Amino acid sequence: MTDLSILFPSILNGLTTGAVYALIALGLTLIYGVLHIINFAHGAALMLALYAVYWLKEAAGIDPYLALPLVVPGMFVLGYSLQRLVINRASHGKDENILLVTLGLSIVMENLALLFFKSDTRTIETAYTLTTVPIDIGVAQAMIALPKLVAFGGALVASALLMLIVGRTDLGRAIRAVAKEKHGAKLMGIDVDHVYAMSFGIGLACLGAAACFLLPAYYVNPQVGNGFVLVAFTIVVLGGMGSFSGALLGGLLIGVVESIGGLLLGESLGQIGIFLLFIAVLLFRPQGLFGAKA
Repeated sequence: MTDLSILFPSILNGLTTGAVYALIALGLTLIYGVLHIINFAHGAALMLALYAVYWLKEAAGIDPYLALPLVVPGMFVLGYSLQRLVINRASHGKDENILLVTLGLSIVMENLALLFFKSDTRTIETAYTLTTVPIDIGVAQAMIALPKLVAFGGALVASALLMLIVGRTDLGRAIRAVAKEKHGAKLMGIDVDHVYAMSFGIGLACLGAAACFLLPAYYVNPQVGNGFVLVAFTIVVLGGMGSFSGALLGGLLIGVVESIGGLLLGESLGQIGIFLLFIAVLLFRPQGLFGAKA
């Protein structure tokens, strides 16, 4: 049986990673909830955001956390522009075309990254990269890396802000109206194309925030987004397609499952538990843990 002194740090590590997973999945959930399609360019967009944080640190000396006011609006503008100028025009309103366009955008982004940054894996150094914080709950203690703790708190705050925007603002009401019935929303005077672009922009802004929280403790290369987006897809299905609370709680759960799986089975097999859980949900609760029944 695994000792609590070993299990507790693993759970903490899973929660900190899971919060960032949740933030990435929330952006994917928002795009799916409004456009009703899976954004295949989500992982590539995360990779671009990570490179933006890396470049700001290396070229301008801007700390990743201080880069938030630059990277988040930048990713929002990128997302809005892509949806309005590329995806909307190239898809001609057909869902299958949107899938193909986002897949094409993903390939273009990854190859541009290969062209400009090569295939090298890059990291950044900060004054706090190796700093650890002691966590003591009485029966168990753990040392957790400061960047992971900041990522946990930052991802939860960003997730709460997103849910506040969707739940309490005029934009959020428009987003929910378009997600529910776009033709009815259009008849009520809502600019559907603008809402689509705003949703795509906010989804990519979530990736900008995630990149700023990730890079102090992670790395970047042209393929880095693939692993994250695969987990994000799993979280979206696990939590329930279009469910924000499901994506948040599903992200935390997946982070813990991955961490404990790595502890028990070894690092290389850590994600087996994620996909076993994914298959179980598809078999026994296909609407997701927090999704409504059809």
